[in-house]
Amino acid sequence: MQIQGLSWFPGHMTKTKRMIVAEIGHMDAVCEILDARIPLSSRNPDVDEMTGDKPRLVVLNRVDQADPRETKRWAAYFRGKGYAVLEANAKGGNGTAQFAAAVRELLKDKIAAWEAKGQVGRTIRVMVLGIPNVGKSTFINKVAHRKTARAEDRPGVTRTKQWVPVDRSLELLDTPGILWPKFDDTQVGIHLAFTGAIKDDVMDIEELACYLMEYLGRHYADVLVERYKIEIDEADSGYDLLTKAGRKRGFLMRGAEVDTERMARILLDEFRGGKLGRFTLETVEDLKE
Repeated sequence: MQIQGLSWFPGHMTKTKRMIVAEIGHMDAVCEILDARIPLSSRNPDVDEMTGDKPRLVVLNRVDQADPRETKRWAAYFRGKGYAVLEANAKGGNGTAQFAAAVRELLKDKIAAWEAKGQVGRTIRVMVLGIPNVGKSTFINKVAHRKTARAEDRPGVTRTKQWVPVDRSLELLDTPGILWPKFDDTQVGIHLAFTGAIKDDVMDIEELACYLMEYLGRHYADVLVERYKIEIDEADSGYDLLTKAGRKRGFLMRGAEVDTERMARILLDEFRGGKLGRFTLETVEDLKE
C-alpha cells in the first residue's frame, strides 16, 4: 500500500493552515480533538508549531470505541505535558457537558486577571482543531446544544471557519480538519485510513482490510472468532482471515470465489461503527520522544 511518503494536501488545507496562524493571536486557548483509538496518529504534528504556547485542552473523542485502560493512560500522558484533558463520546454526548467548565478551569488565572481589571464576563475564545473525521463538528454541536457545525461521517466536510457561541461568555472557532503534507510513517497512514480520516477512494480497501484483520488476529483473535464465527490458525495472514470471514458471511462470486472486496468494506464499516468492540491501536509505549 502506497502510504509512506504519499502527499495529499488539497488547496483548502493550505488555506486552513494560513487561517490558523492568522487567527491564533486572538485566541485564549486551543482545543485539540483526537481519536482515542489512535491518539498518536490522529495528532497533526504541525499543530504545536501553529498554536505556540496557547493553553490547550485535549479531547480524547470516541472513548466508547477505545480500550478504557489505554484511554486512562493516554489521558495521564497528556496531563503530564501540561494539557487539560476531557474524555468524550461526542456522538452520545458523554463528556461534552463538562467542556465549558474544563475551559474555564484551564484559563482560571487569565479570567482572574481579567476580573481584576474590571473585565467581568469577558468572552473566552477557543480555537477547535482536529484532523478530518475525528468527530470535531459533532463535538461542537453537542457542546453548543445546537446544530451549527455541519457534521457527517466522512472526512473533509467543514471547509470554512465559523464562530459558534456556547454561552454568553464562551465561543468557539470551528476550523476545517487538516492533515499534514506527507506521511513519513506508514503505520500512521494505515491507522488514519482504518478510522476513515483518509478518504477510502484513495486507498486499496482490500489491502487496508488485510492489515486490520492481521492486527485483530494477532491482538484480539477472540473478537474475530465471536463476530465472524471463524477459526484462526497461527499461520493465517490478514488475507486468509478476510477470506474466511467472507466465506462465512456467504459473500461468494462465480466459482465459489470469495468477494473479498465486499468483506473488506463490511469489516471497515463494522470497525468504524464500533460493532467489533473497543480497541486502542496505539499505546503510550509507541511514543518516539
